Amino acid sequence: QVQLVESGGGSVQAGGSLRLSCAASGYTYSSYCMGWFRQAPGKEREGVAAIDSDGSISYADSVKGRFTISKDNAKNTLNLQMNSLKPEDTAMYFCAAARYDYGLALNLADFGYWGQGTQVTVSS
Repeated sequence: QVQLVESGGGSVQAGGSLRLSCAASGYTYSSYCMGWFRQAPGKEREGVAAIDSDGSISYADSVKGRFTISKDNAKNTLNLQMNSLKPEDTAMYFCAAARYDYGLALNLADFGYWGQGTQVTVSS
């Protein structure tokens, strides 16, 4: 059974940084695409970043240059370093694991496993 558990959310002021982590069990990070998504109140869930087994990475335009996705295959963890945070980054952030080794297009349908989410709040 696949379990994804996020940590590292919190409240920061605009311009600050946070680092999210996702620990996986029952799933081999190294073989599949992993990603981060977020959902703000009243809005649809959207892709933030993804990384596949080769280490290829994609980012949403809104976070390029500010967020960095990485993974540690030995520890089965996925990370998201978020710098220069803006109030519009406020959302629940979800770790997601793809069913196969593709997901760089950040389509929700490609990801079959989800964590419970961690809240990120950025104040102005």
